[in-house]
Amino acid sequence: MIARKFSIFAFALLAGCSSLTDLKQDISERMFGAEPANPPTPLTEIKPTMTAKIVWSASVAKAEGYSYTPAVDGSAVFVASANGDITRFDLANGKQVWRINADETISGGVGAGENLVLVGSNEGMVLAFDQNGKALWKAKVSSEVLSAPKISGGVVVVRSGDSRIYGLNATDGKRKWVYERATPSLALRSNAGVTLADGAAYVGFAGGKMVAIKADDGRLLWEASVALPKGVTEIERIADITSLPVVEGRMVYAAAFQGRVAAVDRTNGRVMWTHDLSSYNGLGTDYSRLYAAGGDGAVWSLDNGSGKSYWKQEKLRYRQISAPVPVGGSIAVGDLEGYVHFLSADDGSFVARIQTNNSPVMAQPVALGDYRLLVQTAGGGVYVISLK
Repeated sequence: MIARKFSIFAFALLAGCSSLTDLKQDISERMFGAEPANPPTPLTEIKPTMTAKIVWSASVAKAEGYSYTPAVDGSAVFVASANGDITRFDLANGKQVWRINADETISGGVGAGENLVLVGSNEGMVLAFDQNGKALWKAKVSSEVLSAPKISGGVVVVRSGDSRIYGLNATDGKRKWVYERATPSLALRSNAGVTLADGAAYVGFAGGKMVAIKADDGRLLWEASVALPKGVTEIERIADITSLPVVEGRMVYAAAFQGRVAAVDRTNGRVMWTHDLSSYNGLGTDYSRLYAAGGDGAVWSLDNGSGKSYWKQEKLRYRQISAPVPVGGSIAVGDLEGYVHFLSADDGSFVARIQTNNSPVMAQPVALGDYRLLVQTAGGGVYVISLK
């Protein structure tokens, strides 16, 4: 979904859908579709206090409506595109090392680690390659894979489009376990995957629930309520976690659309604090603050320990911003016109701005150390950006 705008439509408008799948897809398209409910806020001139510069750039095929997150492993950058291409670039200079075709429509980002490169397809195939591009194995899951597979301790953890979570053996792709749960009849289609940390997989679901699953055997560790559905109609009651949970120290943070942001104790699943804030695109964090992309495009800074609001930047409203990522003492977000904006972590003011290739920055940029950022756009641009 290239655009991610929020608007409410009467439920009667959806009555023509022939199945529940069609209904879910129609709601997603209407709420986050190509026609924005509000025009993007025009950009105003800024007085930069830092300089953003493109270190290198490269091109791959267009996203074709999917959202791709690149992966970095050591000195390698791995990038996927809808036509099935997987490309490895040298992180230092952007030189293409190899490009292969998976013979599948890749429908989510790349996962990399433990000498594996992992992707998923729109037909529910999970494909593993070594880091020289050699095909190793394929595995089938129940539906399309819209997010990057993750690997930890010899287990590949994959989320399918029907919200089942699979643990696959990293050696041969054989299924070790599957976690599934009942979900509301109406749920948003999203590319949220799983977050792995310290042997656990943290996953957000429709209905505002987040769970922790033991990565090696799929055992449920705990379940927490990030948000509770509210309202009269089914659309009003959508309170889905549509972005990745974020781990920082003892806490894991999650945000729900039409819901709130919550901090959850990783040891027991206890909700420590909540803040009313609707977010579809997600969160970023540093050592003391949490940064949220609001559903309307505003960027928020919250205290990690209490949820107290420090600042709110509203000059990017309706610009379909990406999840924020801290870099170089600033907070970076991409937008629908390919701009990457850098906001002061202290007060949310603009410190720099740079444009890529005029196409949306859909997925969260990837921080590369203290002052560099990796960005992939819907138009197939791959950029490493420095901030000084």
